[in-house]
Amino acid sequence: MKTVWLALLSILMAGAQPASFDLILSGGRVIDGTGAPARMADVGIRNGRIAAIGNLSRAAARERVNVAGLTLAPGFIDVHTHADDVAERPEASNFVRMGVTTIVAGNCGSSALDVAQALDEIRRTRVAVNFATLVGHNTVRAAVMGSERRDPTIPELERMQGLVYKAMADGAIGFSTGLQYVPGTYAATPEIVALARVAGNAGGIYTSHMRNEGTALEEAIRETLLVGSMSGARVQISHLKVDAKSRWGASESALALIDAARARGQDVRADQYAYTAAGSGLGIRFPSWALEGGREKIRERLNDAATWQRIKKEMIGLVQERGFEDLSWATVASYQADPSLNGLSMADVAQRLHGSRSADAQFEAARTLMLGGAPSMVYHFMDERDVERIMRHPSVSIAADSGVLQPNASTRPHPRGYGNNARVLARYVRERGIMSLEEAIRKMTSLPADHFRLAGRGRIAVGAAADVVVFDPARVRDTATFDAPHAYPEGIPHVLVNGVFVVKNGTQTPERPGAVVAKSLLTGR
Repeated sequence: MKTVWLALLSILMAGAQPASFDLILSGGRVIDGTGAPARMADVGIRNGRIAAIGNLSRAAARERVNVAGLTLAPGFIDVHTHADDVAERPEASNFVRMGVTTIVAGNCGSSALDVAQALDEIRRTRVAVNFATLVGHNTVRAAVMGSERRDPTIPELERMQGLVYKAMADGAIGFSTGLQYVPGTYAATPEIVALARVAGNAGGIYTSHMRNEGTALEEAIRETLLVGSMSGARVQISHLKVDAKSRWGASESALALIDAARARGQDVRADQYAYTAAGSGLGIRFPSWALEGGREKIRERLNDAATWQRIKKEMIGLVQERGFEDLSWATVASYQADPSLNGLSMADVAQRLHGSRSADAQFEAARTLMLGGAPSMVYHFMDERDVERIMRHPSVSIAADSGVLQPNASTRPHPRGYGNNARVLARYVRERGIMSLEEAIRKMTSLPADHFRLAGRGRIAVGAAADVVVFDPARVRDTATFDAPHAYPEGIPHVLVNGVFVVKNGTQTPERPGAVVAKSLLTGR
């Protein structure tokens, strides 16, 4: 009934000319985010919200912007970011320039421990994007147990539950795991269930960077679904992919598991970035036991000849299990100890450091890099057919898996942080035609908004927050590449957050109108 009244109100406001608005975007083609067909309409904005949709040619407004020939959509929502430090880089340029107006941080098990303090800092600083956060399992476990490789005691588990409860009370919207990272990788399923249940009882979501995304993909999905089922939490599978050459094609069985769970009534969805390469730290290539105890313990193991031989043997086995013989598919993104290595493949690094491109030299180079401080890496180990199959699935949203980036000629971060959304619109919609433009927009807006319960976001609708992206479907494209990743997309002239331009005529404005978008699910504040 509420929807009917809002629609009627829109019609009445459009017809009862003249009305007064802060801004009218006129003459554009509106894609509302629901998957419905595009339609020609003006959009009137007042007090940070969409106040009318229709023919507003006779309405008064403080500002009217002609967007004829362009498409208007809800601002894109990225539910898998590592932008926890956005208060330090409040312009969030790499996000807003590709149309992202709302981000969710705290993913892969890593978040602020004091969520109240983190959200207060966002409010004080004022940022260009809307912000929500999860509470991370790795953060909570490290606060209680450090990086110890064991099960928690009952008092330790209770302390972790208390930290999750406090985070939810302070405004976190769910609980995340990063089960390929220390110390989360040391946790057994019952521990994860016990903590996810705290978030689930508060209405929060459970998101997971799963324990394995390639060689044991189906087993990892089953564990994730089990955690959701036993905790009662909605489930989001983070950056769904097949990251082992030996398992290319396994996206079909992975998606079948998700479909079967949904058919049973489980509320599970996933997200994805639009590339055949991943980004992570070098440490993820080492056996998890070798990373226990922190930096000094890691150095001791790597500097002990016998222990290093054991580590290297296991690394070789893990790489071969993935269908590779060496590490040449890995590229250094950022290495503070020696920036001259940034952008080089591990074969090139091995040649530079050890005078050989052999597999053994590459593993020795990995040891050298870890001793110098583990670099961030880009991993080219996925297949385009899996990427496309996952992207076609109606329950998979679009997310960049990026932090806040700033142009830096010396680093080679994954280009997804600059181009992800534009790449979907250009490559997968316009060029390859794997889905309609309306469906792509739904995957970037209402789909993630609804699953993460970001009320009032993700739709062009009367009463919704005026988060809007205006783009040219014929011109929008990503320009960031693996060789030159610090490049903003083209074809996105306007982006508004809460009714305020953060990008106008292709240039970022100084405005920072973003808000903390999620209230505490426990207290309602």
